[in-house]
Amino acid sequence: MLFRQALVPVAVTGQAVVVDGGTDAGVMQLIGRARATGTSGFPLVGVAAENTVMLPGDGADPGDRAPLEGNHSHFVLVPGSSWGDESPWIARVATEIAGNAPSATVLINGGEIAFHDVAHSIEVGRPVLVVAGTGRTADKITAAFDGGDCTDERAARLAGSPLVTAISWVEDPATVRATLEELMRPGALCSAV
Repeated sequence: MLFRQALVPVAVTGQAVVVDGGTDAGVMQLIGRARATGTSGFPLVGVAAENTVMLPGDGADPGDRAPLEGNHSHFVLVPGSSWGDESPWIARVATEIAGNAPSATVLINGGEIAFHDVAHSIEVGRPVLVVAGTGRTADKITAAFDGGDCTDERAARLAGSPLVTAISWVEDPATVRATLEELMRPGALCSAV
């Protein structure tokens, strides 16, 4: 529902490019599937560390590698063999694609690597919309943002940035959409982590 009612409409109407980690898991899988079922496909760029993903037709033992999500329109493979090596590259690719256009990062759920993704977005001056109620890293940052009991120093540090906004999708997905639309303008870029 969050993807259909908030994220995809903003990407389509704002003519945005969405950049994510590109694998067939989690939020990246969900945004890929949402793109595939939409009537208008927005550019969806997956940025992945080359030795963490399986390329189509790769018959080797997957080990810890993940398949690429097949509904992405483009992929950028970057140097690296560990999960998280792609984090600084996601921010760089998003910055290059955006150029002078406004851009924003949307954090939905997220694990340990999401802390790095958010930090890299803040480092390049990109606003971050944290979607509360989606779990894990997003909820930790939201707890710190709202002044709640947050024992995670990383979450508290990120939540203290003036570039971070936290909003709940549970109560009203339309509010998430409106907030994201406020951050985005036609031709802008949205980085999903």
